[in-house]
Amino acid sequence: MESSFSNEVKLIRGQIEKLFEKEFDLEAWKTLTIVVIERIFGQDSSRIKQIKDLKYDYSSWALRDASGIENNMDTCKKAGMEILEAAIFELENFGSPTTSDVSDEKLLKVDKVIEALEDELKGSEYKILKEIVSSEDTPEDKRSRLVGKLKEFGYDVSPEILAKILLFPEVSGEL
Repeated sequence: MESSFSNEVKLIRGQIEKLFEKEFDLEAWKTLTIVVIERIFGQDSSRIKQIKDLKYDYSSWALRDASGIENNMDTCKKAGMEILEAAIFELENFGSPTTSDVSDEKLLKVDKVIEALEDELKGSEYKILKEIVSSEDTPEDKRSRLVGKLKEFGYDVSPEILAKILLFPEVSGEL
């Protein structure tokens, strides 16, 4: 049975495979692994701290012979693999925390923003904005395209949307 989180699992498995590459570089691996974990589990994930804490022991005792260096590297790789295997286990058994940990309060606020957009835009305009937001573009490109489209829709549209959002009690209570 294929996991419903197969892309995330593939990304993590790819990082596990890199642990066994001949030209393994711990710092480069940690950097990319942190990016992957942040994307899947969020930047507050405890796994990020665990990965950041992985380091070779360069003390004279650990380095006094070649086997010490090798054992130290193997220890880091094993710990990295265990962290990532636990992440895969969590995804496969409990689902993605980035989708399941969203509070009802946040969902209500998102619903209110969507409601304001739907009320103030034509159906085709709303569809265009949704397409831009869900595109693969960079955040800067998305922002630029959104601003351009909102201007095309008319200069009164954006202030109306913003006013409607700010007047929702769920939002205005936070100001």
